Amino acid sequence: MQHYYTADEVRSAEAPLIDALPEGVPMRRAAHGLAAAVVSELRSVAGGVNGRRVGIIVGSGDNGGDALWAGAALRRRGVAVEAFLLTPDRVHSDGLAAYRRAGGRVVTELTKPDLVLDAIVGLSGRGSLRPDAARVVSEITAPIVAVDLPSGVDPDTGAVDGPAVNAAVTVTFGALKPVHVLAGDRCGRTVLVPIGLDLAPSAITAFTDDEVGALWPVPGPQDDKYTQGVVGVVAGSDTFPGAAVLCVGAATTATSGMVRYVGTGRDEVLRHWPEVVATTELADAGRVQAWVIGPGAGTDGEALDTLRSLLATDLPVLVDADGLTLVAEHPELVRDRSAPTVLTPHAGEFERLTGRSPAPDRIAATRTLAADWGVTVLLKGRATVIADPDGQVVVNDAGSSWASTAGSGDVLSGMLGALLAAGLKPNVAAAAAARAHAVAAGLAASGAPVSASPLLQAVRPAIRSLRHNR
Repeated sequence: MQHYYTADEVRSAEAPLIDALPEGVPMRRAAHGLAAAVVSELRSVAGGVNGRRVGIIVGSGDNGGDALWAGAALRRRGVAVEAFLLTPDRVHSDGLAAYRRAGGRVVTELTKPDLVLDAIVGLSGRGSLRPDAARVVSEITAPIVAVDLPSGVDPDTGAVDGPAVNAAVTVTFGALKPVHVLAGDRCGRTVLVPIGLDLAPSAITAFTDDEVGALWPVPGPQDDKYTQGVVGVVAGSDTFPGAAVLCVGAATTATSGMVRYVGTGRDEVLRHWPEVVATTELADAGRVQAWVIGPGAGTDGEALDTLRSLLATDLPVLVDADGLTLVAEHPELVRDRSAPTVLTPHAGEFERLTGRSPAPDRIAATRTLAADWGVTVLLKGRATVIADPDGQVVVNDAGSSWASTAGSGDVLSGMLGALLAAGLKPNVAAAAAARAHAVAAGLAASGAPVSASPLLQAVRPAIRSLRHNR
């Protein structure tokens, strides 16, 4: 499991390490790892190291010192290094001295580097790039390696409110920070350099592919279609029959058990998925271990009555789409539940539920809703944020935004519902479904736009891929 630590948590862990080691040792450890990552990237993008040109944009903090020490190491490897000092009167003096001794040059303009180090701000940085830094960054055409985090991106929220760095690689020290999973598009590939921090498990985590593959329900020798989990789906309508097909299809694909469908899309569902037990009346649905309700199901009085009936049970219930619209108007339906409830809003639905946008701090916003309502919340996005009422957070960086397409959420709901019915805890089911959904989107897209139908078709290969990673 990956752990992510806030800026304050990292600073607290750094303090005893700095006190225990000779002065400058932690910085030189960081610089050694940074230089090694730059060498690797130079070999990848420029075909070698000797004679290549690296530019460093140096700010006033310790990140500037890390980069200057790394620049000195790169000079010894035969790299031509230029440093642009944004604040010449406030620069890490020991790092600059080491850099100059190694033959590094200080310049007033970078001259066609093969790669640039962003050492403008570090964990203490807040807000967008200042005008001078923004101008220098805007003129860069070479790949950028960010030191600790891309400057202009908030370390704890990943938020960007103005000019900021887009990095090809981010080299961070001691621990991963929330920015590395919340703003993966800005960070590029993230490299973690250990420096000896002693860290307890964090409250913000991410599942690895191996972990998702290992926890995915697999039928045992004594299992049958009932013991593997039966999921009920209330989705679709005369207006949106496709939502039923997608949601039921995802549930069917994600489980080896059984799917029961209730709704007006019965005939259309059976045309696509004849293995599903389908009816138009909730009273005829039969027993299930978890319910999914909402995708395309409507918001009229009948839909509200059905939602109320399901939430009155002692079964896990996932509420999505139209169901969230109804819950926003009747929050007491979920606030009073003792059974597990999962809400899966996108940003607009989140705002309807709470009256406010989840931005800029999506983790804090998701935590607050989960705690206030006593539910598990999955906030959709490229970086999906999942929070439990106890404050634990699981984040999944999809690695792309290919899944941002109509009907994609219906597929996610069906997958998640199947995992709930199989007995996984809500936050674990949500994290596993989000990861498999992201892998499926990547497989379906293969670098080109994708719609929900091919994404659904890629769910089974995605699960197979995750399980083979064990």
